[in-house]
Order: sequence, then structure tokens, then C-alpha cells
Amino acid sequence: MGEVAQEISFYEDSPVLDHDHDHRNMIKTPEQQLIVTINESSCTVTGACRSNYGGASVNGWSSEDHGLGGIFDQDACLPITESRNGNIFSVVFHLLCSGIGFQALLLPVAFVTLGWTWGITCLSLAFSWQLYTIWVLVQLSEQPVPGTRHSRYLHLAIAAFGPKLGKLLAIFPVMYLSGGSCVMLIITGGRNLERLFMIICGGDGGGGGGATFCEPKSLPGGVVWFLMFTCVAILIAQLPNLTSLAKVSIIGAITAVGSYTLIWVLSIKNGMPDHVSYHPKAAAEMARSDMDKFGDVLNAIGIIVLAFRGHNLVLEIQGTLPCNSKHPPSKTMWRGVTVSYIIIAMTLFPVAICGFWAYGNEVTANGGMLSAFWQIHGHDTSRLVLGTMYLLAVINSLSSFPIYAMPVFDNLELRYVSAKRRQCPRRVRVGLRLFFGGLACFIAVAFPFLGSLAPLLGGITLPLIYAYPCFMYILIRKPSRKGGMWWLNLGLGWLGTILSVVLVVAAVWNFADKGLHANFFRP
Repeated sequence: MGEVAQEISFYEDSPVLDHDHDHRNMIKTPEQQLIVTINESSCTVTGACRSNYGGASVNGWSSEDHGLGGIFDQDACLPITESRNGNIFSVVFHLLCSGIGFQALLLPVAFVTLGWTWGITCLSLAFSWQLYTIWVLVQLSEQPVPGTRHSRYLHLAIAAFGPKLGKLLAIFPVMYLSGGSCVMLIITGGRNLERLFMIICGGDGGGGGGATFCEPKSLPGGVVWFLMFTCVAILIAQLPNLTSLAKVSIIGAITAVGSYTLIWVLSIKNGMPDHVSYHPKAAAEMARSDMDKFGDVLNAIGIIVLAFRGHNLVLEIQGTLPCNSKHPPSKTMWRGVTVSYIIIAMTLFPVAICGFWAYGNEVTANGGMLSAFWQIHGHDTSRLVLGTMYLLAVINSLSSFPIYAMPVFDNLELRYVSAKRRQCPRRVRVGLRLFFGGLACFIAVAFPFLGSLAPLLGGITLPLIYAYPCFMYILIRKPSRKGGMWWLNLGLGWLGTILSVVLVVAAVWNFADKGLHANFFRP
């Protein structure tokens, strides 16, 4: 499952030898050509991506003449590991682009139920917990066996839990956090695009005039906005591999930090409205039972723990880094994680704290802080500021789409590469990505209420972030039994599993109690 990099000096006799019997000119058997040799500068694949005579890779084969024992290198043909030219800057921007999402705008909603003290405490604990599991993933990517790397979360899960259990536990969470996030980006980005259009042409909100064309009844339907967003997103997603997306991630990181910073700064600047309260609304609170209140607490905890995302991409991002005997990828990756998560903390914590201070219980789960700003301050905020805010949100969604779609692209191309034993032609790659974009858009149109299912689906995928890395550390690294690391990972792993079960039960209870507004095909 991992890419094995290990040097073994054995050769077999061959008629094609030089007079000095130089080992480098001997033809190796197919089994020997699977060996990957680590040199001083990078991980190079001896015979897998090059010919025995120094030729370049051709469609993933080691020689233009496949009869010379060339060995097909599958990883060199897949978009995640096709290029290993990443660096600390690409790591930081990839992590920022994938780690800051629309879920963060719901953090003030959790504070309404938990209050100041417990809200900040839970947010700090969740941040520390998920940062620790990222450290675990970074360390496990490179195994104690010299040169072995796991560049995909699924591969690491299979190495830890075994082929059957690893696939059972990891396939759905990884694919949902990739494909499901793309669907949610279409829903969120499409709605923000519609709101941006209304602001530009002076329709509802934004303090503009009353252009007839921008009346809600005269605007295109939600399907049109979803389709427009998807077309642009798929166009951006045609970049060939994860390394080539670094420039897109730079834009995504800047717009993510910029838009969220703009929201909380403007919220403080505009001041607190007179009617803001920091307690659940009294009328609704009196009518609720103790069980309902307990369910609200669990939902608030779920909002906080699910605000941190991108763990399904950590190993993939690390897989873009080259090997170096002096500076292994894990060290570069962890430096990138440290820098990026300092910035993420400086973005998410002010959003949660300042958003709750500015809007209190006026922030709802439907739209979060951005909708609260629109409703409370939209009438007295210039169209330029509002337009900038929504434009940054749309650009951030467009930039996040391709990086979250990359594991899906990688999995789709794996089917072709495994069957044809060659790299995907450009037309096939474009076709696969168009297919995924169309499927994601169809799901977004068919299930525009998918955000309402986030507590349930998020609870199911929660172990991928908080539990599985801890169990994988015990199974792979085998720390001293009853030692500190053994107890820490065992405790966090089981706590994450229990939390996942509790959140799923709470979500099901909430659906049974309140019902679900399922507006199929009516975005």
C-alpha cells in the first residue's frame, strides 16, 4: 500500500554487461526493478519511472521498449503522487485552503448553547485534539521500514487495520469528506453567487436601489447558480495534479483568511445591536424538555468538532513532498502544519468569539455568521463591502473544490490505470472530471438540504479525524504497552469513537423530534 523505498544490491546475470561488470549497467529482473532506491537528494525509482539506461518515463513505464523488463509505476500516473515537487509553501497554502471552510461560520451557534466558558473550552480542546491527530498522521506517513511512505489515508488505514477492515472503516469517510465536501461547496458557493449577483445589481439588501431585474422572482433559479458554480469549479479542476494546484490554493488561502477576518472585523466595527442576547431564546427554551436541551449541547459540541476539516487530505499533501535523507518529508510537513494552524487558530477563534459577541442568539444554523451579518447590518453596509465579502466567499469555495475533489479524481483514474497499465490520456482525465462535476452538481440540485444532514454524516465520519489516527499509531508504531503514548492514544481513540456514536444518536433523535425539511430538486 505504501511506496517502498529500500536499497538491495543483488543482480542477476545478463548478456548485456559492460567489460567491468558494472552493476549499474546490468539488467534487473522485474522483481528487482520494483525496488526503490533512496539517494542523497530525493526518492528515485530505479527502473520504475526510468529506463535502465537513464531514459525518461513513458506513460509510467521504465523504458520505451517494454520488452526490456520495464516495470509500470502506478503512483507516477495518479494525480496525487504524479509530481513530488512540493515544498513548505505549497504545504501551508494547501492546508489553509482545505482547513478553513464554511463550517467555521457556524461556531457562534455552538456558543449560544454552551456559553462563553464552555464554548471557548470545547473549541480549545477540539483544536488541540485534532492538531495532535494531524501530528500522528504526519509521523505515520513514513514507516520505520526505511523509505516506506503512505501518501493516501486509505493506504495507511489498510496498513494499520488490514485490507478488509481498513477499507470498511476508511472508504466511506474519505469519499464523503471529499465528494460530500464538493457537493456542499456547490450548494454554498451557488447560493453565495446568487447573493453576490443581487448585491451587484442593487437588489434585495446591500442598501442599493430597486432594479426590477434583481427582484427575487425575476432571478434565475437555484439550479442555474449551482450549474454556473460547477462549470467554473470543474474548469479550475482540470489542473493535472495536486502539486499544480498550489497556485489555486494560494488564492483559496488568501480569500479564506481574508473573508473570515473581514466578517468578524466588520461585526466588531458595527457594534452590538441592542436586542442581542447571549442565552437561548426564552420562548423556545421554556417549551423544551431536558432531553431536548441535552441534544442541543451535543449538537453544539458536534458543530465545534466538525469545524476542523482537511484531515482526509493531510497524507495526500505530504505525498507531494520529495524525499531527502537529511530533511525527510515529515519534518517539512510538520513545519507547514505548524505555520498553517497558527493562522487557522488566528482565524477561527475570532470568528467564534467575535461572532457570538456581535450577534448572540441571532446566529442560526441556516447560513451562520454570514447570514446574520446580512440580516442585521446589510441595510447600513455599502454594496462595495458586501460585494467584496461575498466575492471572497465565492472565490474561496471555487478554490477549495479542486483540492477536495483530488482524492476522488485519484480514485477514478486508479480504475483506468489499473486496467490499462498506462497513464490516463488527457481526454480520459477530462472526461472523468467532467463526470464527477456533473454528478456532484446533480446531487447538489437533488439534495439542497444536504447541510441539514451534516450532524448525522459528520458524526459518522468523525472517527477519521479524532479516533482512527490514534488507533493506527498503536497498531503501527506499537508503543510500550501501558506507557504514556499507549494510554494517550487508546484513550483518545475510544473517546473519539464514543463521541461519534453519541453525535449520531443525537442527530437521529433531533430528526425524529423536529423532522427534516427535504426540498428535493428545489434549491
